Amino acid sequence: MAAAQAGDRRAYERVLADSVGLIRAVARRQGVAPDAVDDVVQETLLTVHRVRHTYDPSRSYDAWLAAIAARRAIDALRSHGRRDRRELHDEYALETHPDRDDATRETEREQSAQQLRDAIATLPPGQREAVEQLALKERSLAEAAQHTGRNAGALKVNLHRALKALRNRIHGEP
Repeated sequence: MAAAQAGDRRAYERVLADSVGLIRAVARRQGVAPDAVDDVVQETLLTVHRVRHTYDPSRSYDAWLAAIAARRAIDALRSHGRRDRRELHDEYALETHPDRDDATRETEREQSAQQLRDAIATLPPGQREAVEQLALKERSLAEAAQHTGRNAGALKVNLHRALKALRNRIHGEP
């Protein structure tokens, strides 16, 4: 590291490459999960690069590096701990928990249905009967005419007027 501080690029590359094994060992000793060890190595090497000017050649490079690696390992453990407190790892709970979007859509659907029921209730009796028979009960014109005792033409006209009135009430269309 002393040679790297003096500007020897090859020495710097060699000291970083040789440092990886020690960093990995420190991270594992600190209890970092195997899938996070590479992150600790990367963060430690970045830190070494930023603070390489603080290394004192009269002291042990391995001890200096191990101290930095231990701190980066602790940072990783803290970060992982914060994520674990917020994240859900229960697959069953995730699969069975309803989405907020689903609940919102269901509420909106219920509100729209109630708005439509209220609007239908305000229609004149002939129009309301046409909507009930032809749209809600899905009867054919012939079946609705037979069931209500009205002719098919009158039911068609009443349905058309009812749909126009419902559009106006619900959407404010002319």
